[in-house]
Amino acid sequence: MKTFNHRVTKPQRNNLEKEDKISKEIIRCAIEVHKQLGPGLLESIYEECLCKEFKFNEIKYTRQKEIPIIYKNIELPEKYRIDLVVEDFIITEIKCVENILPVHQAQLLTYLKLTGLRLGLILNFNSDLMKNGIKRVVL
Repeated sequence: MKTFNHRVTKPQRNNLEKEDKISKEIIRCAIEVHKQLGPGLLESIYEECLCKEFKFNEIKYTRQKEIPIIYKNIELPEKYRIDLVVEDFIITEIKCVENILPVHQAQLLTYLKLTGLRLGLILNFNSDLMKNGIKRVVL
């Protein structure tokens, strides 16, 4: 019978701690935006306000990060666009939908695979309580 070593190395532990810290900061900022605006607005408005909240809290982010689409070794002129990459570590997708669907999770998983990042958050601002609109996705 094969046994597996489930020990986490120090660099892995540091990355996990960093992911945890950053994701808590993202969620805290999202809750603040939701508290100020409530549900029912456009995704672009929540994205803009979340970016403002990141700036207020000195959180580094890239907005609408483009990722090339490669089809049969040919780069297409169109690009994937990731809503936010926070601290070069966590992909954050903003939604304003009735419910987070499997297709939203699949989209985020694709982005994680393409970027080599491990953790993503879907933030659905169309929730009565922001905590009910958060989905954590790990590759």
